[in-house]
Amino acid sequence: MTIFQAIIIGIIQGLTEFLPVSSSGHIELSKAILGVNLDDNLEFSIAVHVATVLSTMLVFRKEISDLLSGFFSFKLNDQTHYVFKLLISAIPVGVIGVLFKDQIESLFEGNLTVVGAMLLVTAMLLVLTRLIRPKTTKPIGYIDSIIIGLAQAVAVMPGLSRSGATISTGLLLGKNRDEVARFSFLMVIIPVLGAAFLDIIKDDISNVLTTPVIAGFIAAFISGFLACSFMLRIVRKGNLYWFAIYCAIIGIVALIFA
Repeated sequence: MTIFQAIIIGIIQGLTEFLPVSSSGHIELSKAILGVNLDDNLEFSIAVHVATVLSTMLVFRKEISDLLSGFFSFKLNDQTHYVFKLLISAIPVGVIGVLFKDQIESLFEGNLTVVGAMLLVTAMLLVLTRLIRPKTTKPIGYIDSIIIGLAQAVAVMPGLSRSGATISTGLLLGKNRDEVARFSFLMVIIPVLGAAFLDIIKDDISNVLTTPVIAGFIAAFISGFLACSFMLRIVRKGNLYWFAIYCAIIGIVALIFA
């Protein structure tokens, strides 16, 4: 992988992790266009995913600091309940990641037909966010966290946007847009860091600090920070449906060239 390819894929990963257009789908498309094989470059994949998580933590640094201070006070307060909800939301995708990761990757890797179809599904979900109006001011509960977590688990399919699936599910549950956006972005921290940890201990990680890996990490971190900040404003305004047009066009293109 060249430095240029690493920067391009890093930017795509950072942007599409938060924009509701499917990071996995766009990574598959970029791999096909650039002729890059990431299967033999686990270090790079881990680096760009961790970079996006760190960018999330930077955007939500105040919220995370408040949650951690409340959680480690070892009292059953609002922060402790919220952390428990985040942990519960990570269970479905954690189970799929541990038990079925290899099967899912082998089934969908490089399959542009699946990518195109799931991008069209993402487009439909985003259209729904325009039609849905929050029905309650109640915060996300434990049952809600499980349902949103299931949506995140389904979104492991390339082309199905994780943020699009979780945000639209939260809105379908009648929750406030700000609350849904906050929960959607915070809930990704645990599974991504967990997956990176499992990859590190399971595989032989070497030559981590190669120039392309560093370049991809920096590109993913900067673009992820910008995309996460931008998405928070977009969700509040209820303008996610504009991304539906983009997903529909890219999905159709992917199906044509599949």
